[in-house]
Amino acid sequence: MRKKLLAANWKMHKTPEETLAFFREFLPLVAGHSRDEIVVCPPYTDVHAAIQSAEGSGVAIGVQNVHWKADGAYTGEISAPMLVSLGVTHVIVGHSERRQYFGETDDTVNLRLKTALEAGLTPICCVGEVLEEREAGLCDDVLRRQCVRAFHAISAKKAAKLVVAYEPVWAIGTGKTATPEVAAEAHAVIRSEAAEVFGPEFAVNLRILYGGSVKPDNASSLMAQPEIDGALVGGASLDPKSFTAIVKY
Repeated sequence: MRKKLLAANWKMHKTPEETLAFFREFLPLVAGHSRDEIVVCPPYTDVHAAIQSAEGSGVAIGVQNVHWKADGAYTGEISAPMLVSLGVTHVIVGHSERRQYFGETDDTVNLRLKTALEAGLTPICCVGEVLEEREAGLCDDVLRRQCVRAFHAISAKKAAKLVVAYEPVWAIGTGKTATPEVAAEAHAVIRSEAAEVFGPEFAVNLRILYGGSVKPDNASSLMAQPEIDGALVGGASLDPKSFTAIVKY
């Protein structure tokens, strides 16, 4: 059985003070919850407060991006060694908002993914189609292309910590959610592609999360699908009670 992973993507929200307040309320609500892996990915400026707050709780702290170079003249970027030194364990790679607004491509996703894996971080690699691609019947082709390019020149051994998140772009922040069945079909395509690249045994164990307007009222139906191994949660993860309800689906 693959252990489900519930990851909070706070995007560009919360100050360090608000981060401390979140964990003060959230941690008692999920104390002793060992069925699932819980990860919170705040903005970089909140990482220190989050790690201090979560120490000893079993809740892991991730971030929302990482550069592929260890250091250098890359103004505004953060490297994997910097993150590891802080105690970060997870990193979101290739989120659709990075692709949409900041020029992220399948090839830069591949570079970031390689760097994260080599640093010992657990990458949550995001793939997913936009509405036009879904309506044109291109979803499977888009997912296969994104996976092939993201996984390029990475061995199954190196990819051991890899997590994939399927996020239909048309469902992010829109209130629209892919039905559990639609999500499960997309996850099956991703798992099939992982089997092609890394081998069938790897694919069986690969955790594939769903992301796209996950809320307390749809979490249980999504998590009931055998192909769905957790969730990448946006807006609903900003409130401790709301995220707890999702974690306890």
